[in-house]
Amino acid sequence: MTALAGWQNFYVIVGSSAGALIGLQFVVMALIATLPRGSGSAQAGAAFATPNIIHFGAVLLLSAALCAPWQGIGSPALVWGLIGLAGIIYASITAWRVRRQTAYKPVLEDWLFHAVLPLAAYALLAAAAYATRYHVRTALFGVGTAALLLLFIGIHNAWDATTYHVFVQRQRSQEADQRPPD
Repeated sequence: MTALAGWQNFYVIVGSSAGALIGLQFVVMALIATLPRGSGSAQAGAAFATPNIIHFGAVLLLSAALCAPWQGIGSPALVWGLIGLAGIIYASITAWRVRRQTAYKPVLEDWLFHAVLPLAAYALLAAAAYATRYHVRTALFGVGTAALLLLFIGIHNAWDATTYHVFVQRQRSQEADQRPPD
């Protein structure tokens, strides 16, 4: 029995949730696609929408990898370490995109959930891969924490984006429709 055996149910639940949320994100994007777009919306999408799919996808990939029938802990640690390193790079690019986009002025909460927390989650994955050499049990809890953090970040960001489009963009669209022509 490997160290991962006790984590099977956890990753089945977390991975299934991530997969379902990816599908739901596509549905929401299709529903809000009819709203009018302002300038810079493509930049904002790359900064605020696409990372949610990446985070959900990372959780799904991580869950699938950790449910595989590995013989030891070294190979899965390499997988989650690579996901962590790729995530650090992607979170850095996302932070740059958030700063660069002009459609929306980010507030502290945006920086926290779109830059700081994803970077921390991916760094935790990378650190847990290294820690596996010394403390397998602690490393596995680090991986579980990172997976849940990415899942909750994606949920928060998807909800935040949806409410922004429904309540702010829709209101702006309705107000523009009600203005008398010049």
